[in-house]
Amino acid sequence: MSFSVVTRELTVNTRGKGTYELTRELRGFVSASGIREGQLTVFVRHTSASLVIMENADPEARTDLHAFFDHLVPETLPFLVHTYEGPDDSPSHLRMALTRTSEVIPVQSGQPVLGTWQGVFLFEHRRAPHTRKVTLSLMGTTDPA
Repeated sequence: MSFSVVTRELTVNTRGKGTYELTRELRGFVSASGIREGQLTVFVRHTSASLVIMENADPEARTDLHAFFDHLVPETLPFLVHTYEGPDDSPSHLRMALTRTSEVIPVQSGQPVLGTWQGVFLFEHRRAPHTRKVTLSLMGTTDPA
């Protein structure tokens, strides 16, 4: 048995506000790494996008998430001053601050440990399409050769 660290960068092209599932890519990365037991860290390198672990079976759960955030942090708050890139600039940063930029997921038997209905999603907070960078870092043990 040996200890390994493997990293990879994912590029996620968004079509604007919404959630974009990464679960399949994460499973493929872990499977190809040869690491059997360890931890996968997923990190989004942006201040106007975040990560969420959310139900992936019924898309209405994510529709509700989007509606909740539109209600919680609307783009029309009159006291916001950071609007350099448009009216969704500051709200996108606030939404990111209320969620997470990284998740740590256990790996057992060569697979990320997620619940039956859990998926990992990039949560895009800007209206315009963006190219997002997500760094994956997997640390753990491999089976003996």
